[in-house]
Amino acid sequence: MKRSYFILICMLLCGSWNHYAQKVATKSGVITFEASVASFEEVKATHANVSAILNTETGSFASLALVNGFRFKVALMEEHFNENYMESATYSKATVKGVLEDFNSESLTSDFTSYNLKGTIEMHGVENELNVPVRIKLDGDALIVETNFELKPEDFDIEIPSVVANKIAQTVVVNAQYTLNKL
Repeated sequence: MKRSYFILICMLLCGSWNHYAQKVATKSGVITFEASVASFEEVKATHANVSAILNTETGSFASLALVNGFRFKVALMEEHFNENYMESATYSKATVKGVLEDFNSESLTSDFTSYNLKGTIEMHGVENELNVPVRIKLDGDALIVETNFELKPEDFDIEIPSVVANKIAQTVVVNAQYTLNKL
């Protein structure tokens, strides 16, 4: 009996969190995108209910955002975004699926480690390859995951009418942050 307690205590003390946490996830990730052009109204939105999951053994990562969850400062801009550009009634989700290259959960520390996420992004019914930098660090029992990258609306068959084309950037800057916890 004493031996089994001793073994259990040793396993708890010697093992790191990732030895027993194969998957970490969140439903409250934050994605912000900006397509502002100087001298015009800010084109920026944030979504604070993005789901994500990471398999700490394989480095497989997936994220899902419901398109109509993006919030703008101006309600009319949000309406145009959903109805005219993203057509969120038809294309309700945006997803990212991929693998963190050379990911090793055992080497994570409280300092950010850089990885490369290689996979696909699907949005507006179009799937494109994605190859973006990702930074990950330990924060207590959680993993903090951050990424910044750029997308072009035309790559997803999103048409910007010529009337507003000069008011919206041709390249959209995307920032994503996730705090992933054990399942």
